Amino acid sequence: MRIIQISDTHLSAGKPHFVRNWAPLRDWVAGQRPDLVIHTGDMTVNGADQEDDLSFCAARCAEIGPRVLVAPGNHDVGQPGSHQPIVAERLQRWQQHFGPDHWLHDIPGWRLLGLNAMLFASGHPAEAEQDAWLVHAMQTAGQRRIAWFMHLPLFLEHPDEPDTGYWTVKPEPRRRLLDLVRRHEVALVGAGHLHKAHDLVMDGTRYVWCPAGSFVVGPGMQEEMPGEKFLGAVSLELAPDRLDVSLVHLSQLAVLWIDDVVHEVYPKPASQAQRPPN
Repeated sequence: MRIIQISDTHLSAGKPHFVRNWAPLRDWVAGQRPDLVIHTGDMTVNGADQEDDLSFCAARCAEIGPRVLVAPGNHDVGQPGSHQPIVAERLQRWQQHFGPDHWLHDIPGWRLLGLNAMLFASGHPAEAEQDAWLVHAMQTAGQRRIAWFMHLPLFLEHPDEPDTGYWTVKPEPRRRLLDLVRRHEVALVGAGHLHKAHDLVMDGTRYVWCPAGSFVVGPGMQEEMPGEKFLGAVSLELAPDRLDVSLVHLSQLAVLWIDDVVHEVYPKPASQAQRPPN
């Protein structure tokens, strides 16, 4: 089974700075004739506060076809500790346009799980609900191999690294999640968020960062992180006894730099430290 993973398209009708990359990305995906497309979040510019962004992006997803699964990102539903915290209203708006914010999809030999990574360390009641659902989904997978898809990566370089702030899952929920990864021998964890491409195998699990479909971050930012800066997608071939991963650099996408438009596209509260809005 062929799956195409895309991520971080940052689309909006009101702020169309990155929309020019949607049509070539969509057309490339269609040309691959995948069995399934998975979007790992930050589909919108500001779906967390602008419902028009959510409806615009839902229409763009429909252009790909019916077999599209989406896991939300921070720009879609908010993020703990930010000026857009996780609240019921934001989750409900997402669900109205895209359905459940976490999901299970079985294919031959595999169980695919989409997670709302923005709930981790949020303290919202939906966090505990998702945790219980995830444990049950893992326990009932039978002989299927397991793949996770979510917006935030679990870590940058090592599972035991300290809190990386904005970039990854916080250490406390990370420990809980990694216990599940190890106990159930999760084969793949596919993430986005960092606008970098990376493919790492650690303790038998493959950790993949999908490149963005919108923009890259200029020199001087994220240089200490692993991974490569390019725009593209991930191609996955899954069979009961096989997992093939290809990081795809799409030269047909215009190389747009967030640095040129960040204050226009993503104005920040004056009290918030400046950082690239991945």
